[in-house]
Amino acid sequence: MPHADTLDVVHHDDTRTRFTDVRYELHRNGIRIWSAEGEHAFTDVLMTQAYRHRDADK
Repeated sequence: MPHADTLDVVHHDDTRTRFTDVRYELHRNGIRIWSAEGEHAFTDVLMTQAYRHRDADK
């Protein structure tokens, strides 16, 4: 399961939902996200952007 330091979910109505420090699974019908706040599921996903920040020397 991928990990993202920052995950942006862009919905079909062009709104955005941002999460930090999450695990996620992309599915054919949406995305499921696990964060410190709990589990989230979205089916109205237009696009996702996941960022993993790493040290330059690694």
